Amino acid sequence: MVVQVVLVHGIRTSATMWRAQAEYLTVRGNPVTAVDLPGHGSRIAEEFTLESAFATIDSAVRAAAERGPVLLSGHSMGGLLCIEYAGAETPPPVAGFIAASCTAIPRGVGLATYRVLARGFDSLPDRGMWLTDRMLDRILPDETRADFGAGGYALDAQDVALRSLSVLDLLAALHRIDAPLWFVNGQYDQLRVNEKLFMRIARHAELIVVPRTTHHVTVMRPRVFNALLEVALTTLEASHR
Repeated sequence: MVVQVVLVHGIRTSATMWRAQAEYLTVRGNPVTAVDLPGHGSRIAEEFTLESAFATIDSAVRAAAERGPVLLSGHSMGGLLCIEYAGAETPPPVAGFIAASCTAIPRGVGLATYRVLARGFDSLPDRGMWLTDRMLDRILPDETRADFGAGGYALDAQDVALRSLSVLDLLAALHRIDAPLWFVNGQYDQLRVNEKLFMRIARHAELIVVPRTTHHVTVMRPRVFNALLEVALTTLEASHR
């Protein structure tokens, strides 16, 4: 059976951040679904809640699972949500999982600091978008620069989404995940803070660190991330042959 792929974006961005991966997967022959979480992208007018976010992921995964084994991939906030989802007490139909840029527990001082910084950006003229755009112009290649923000930026949902992440029990979820798991981090990713802890707890995990790369690994190094998708896909294809 053909491996199906479900992609879950990070905070503020949308499904468009995965365009390079969606194109690669389509050419390879793997059906792909890139979701928009509530409050983001095509659903930017909706309120973000954990319940609706998990329902979005679950709906996409279960629809894909009707056609074949599912490779789930989430980035940043999307990766944190997918850890909690994939590690539910009643396991969802996830055959493999790539968790990108999300090896941090979203609680305590780290989360509080991130929220303060986000609010500081939000208080700037044009809500800090001039500075954000300059930064992204510097780090993202031309082939993905437009994709990252093509669905708009979910500025209004940001603080609500960040606050909601504090209730996730990621360590318990990681211990329960019984599918092949790949952690993918950029070398300079600020969310590597609990990387070693995550690797100790996850029972079926491998860690890939991409050199000279920041938190935005999927769009900063699209060909590298596509190669890592290839690793996951060939692994699942071999196990389901």
